[in-house]
Amino acid sequence: MNPRQTALLIVDLQNDFLHPDGAYARGGAVSAAAAALPAKVKPVAEAMRAAGGCVVSSHFTLWPGAGNAPLISPHLARLRPFLRQGDFARGGWGHALVDALGSADFSVDKVAYSAFYMTQLEWVLRKRGIETMMICGIVTNGGVASSARDAHVRDFHVMVLEDGCAAFRQEVHDTSIRDLATVGEIYTCAQAVRQIEAAGG
Repeated sequence: MNPRQTALLIVDLQNDFLHPDGAYARGGAVSAAAAALPAKVKPVAEAMRAAGGCVVSSHFTLWPGAGNAPLISPHLARLRPFLRQGDFARGGWGHALVDALGSADFSVDKVAYSAFYMTQLEWVLRKRGIETMMICGIVTNGGVASSARDAHVRDFHVMVLEDGCAAFRQEVHDTSIRDLATVGEIYTCAQAVRQIEAAGG
């Protein structure tokens, strides 16, 4: 792995998902495993920056429709009926990457699971000469799995950070990680840091 050709993709670790004052906490959709992710991912992001790699964040986004009501897909509206105007709004506090992870080198706004779907992610990665994608975030069976599979079919080398991801149920997370081993390598955050430091040193 060449860190300068590697991107750490942080999937949706946003205030509205994780912060106690965010939209999901307001709706009671909380996950202790997800809340613990920023502290686990932070050393990886720091190592990546120090080694000359890039840190990318994807941000789930609810765009405004008529009367500024958020455009919410039907399946999400059924699953998360508490979502309302202002949640996951581009440029808002809830939309932002959690403070613990600092700022990304670049970010993409996404409307579905994959960070590649209808975004400029691939264009930027190609322009930067990225060949390897190290992926973490939430949820393992949603945004992480979809982004990892999309990276794989685009011929990026995929690395998934097992303890840098979370789902709302542990068994779902575990099953997803086993499945993702068919499209990428599975690392812990500590292993990723050692790999980055060894390659960058």
